Amino acid sequence: QANLVETGGGLVQPGGSLRLSCIASKNENISTFYSVAWYRQPPGKQLEFLARIKGSGVVDYRDFVKHRFTISRDNARNTVYLQMNNLNNEDTALYSCNAQLNDGSMRDGGQGTQVTVSS
Repeated sequence: QANLVETGGGLVQPGGSLRLSCIASKNENISTFYSVAWYRQPPGKQLEFLARIKGSGVVDYRDFVKHRFTISRDNARNTVYLQMNNLNNEDTALYSCNAQLNDGSMRDGGQGTQVTVSS
């Protein structure tokens, strides 16, 4: 099955914002997925969960990104977004997404998208 594609990363100054996109393939409907989640892996550290949005629209976040990051879904664009505000150096990481379908199968992200926060 086709993977998800992550886009939107880049270099941003501390305090800045970025919006990441997790795009499903054209032959699948992201609104029917059981859940879509965002993760990140900082340099030299383990993968960490950030946020999840379920097909019902229910969202949940890791505590350390609450009030700064917002996950949302645009069904027309077959995309789940991660809006990231007030970024700091510790947010530097490779960001990735994956999805769980209602039958329990998974859709992995692609190569991820790099976010670098630096002045």
